[in-house]
Amino acid sequence: MGKEESNKIKLYGFNNLTKSLSFNIYDICYTETDEDRKKYIEYIDEQYNSERLTNILSNVTKTIGANVLNIAKQDYDPQGASVTLLISEEEVPLYLLDPSCNRGLLTPIRENIVAHLDKSHVTVHTYPESHPQNNISTFRVDIDVSTCGKISPLKALNYLIDSFDSDIITIDYRVRGFTRDVDGHKHFIDHDINSIQNFICKETIDRYNLIDMNIYQSNIFHTKMMLKDMDLPNYLFEIREEDLSSSERNEIITKLNREMTEIFYGIDLPNV
Repeated sequence: MGKEESNKIKLYGFNNLTKSLSFNIYDICYTETDEDRKKYIEYIDEQYNSERLTNILSNVTKTIGANVLNIAKQDYDPQGASVTLLISEEEVPLYLLDPSCNRGLLTPIRENIVAHLDKSHVTVHTYPESHPQNNISTFRVDIDVSTCGKISPLKALNYLIDSFDSDIITIDYRVRGFTRDVDGHKHFIDHDINSIQNFICKETIDRYNLIDMNIYQSNIFHTKMMLKDMDLPNYLFEIREEDLSSSERNEIITKLNREMTEIFYGIDLPNV
């Protein structure tokens, strides 16, 4: 018997600890005109439509070792998309599967679909928007992964980060409830963690400034990330950097930095 197996807690019943990961990203862009802002939202809606988001969540499910029971997806008018997956730790036999579930098999006649997991779920919502005065547009994605049992949403964290072009990332992780061992003792967490950063690859950490706010006694962990280096062409929509004067470049960079700082710290900076 290996050391890891001998140290494993013997549970009384199912491990019903709920592990929830909330992953939130922002992509910032400079859009000079109303027409540019409209085109930016159309571009985002095309790039991150419900079909692509479904593929991302399906890969998340595979990454954490779960099985899809049902998928629901929807593109919204005028903008935005949502996808929900119901998942299970183990594959559910067909004879036990609710007939309303599609096991992730999407057919042309079913345009609106929701996905469910046994004991677990994965959801995503998108929110494109723009500032009414300073020519800044933002795209926000909210993803929630909630699991019970052995599967952990933290396994999908690096895949999620790599799936989006993110200027700002906020991540919340919480373990809720308790599970009980064969001696009746309660266990409020079943793995070691002191920071979400422990589960983020070094290459990503090197690219971002990170802040932690953790409540260890409640098994609540929060990490905020802001991209360190700004390459201006990546933030320009329908504009070329070489067509801008030095003062225009500096003004745009100031606006972009202000928007990113406000989002990162969750405050509106005073006008100067």
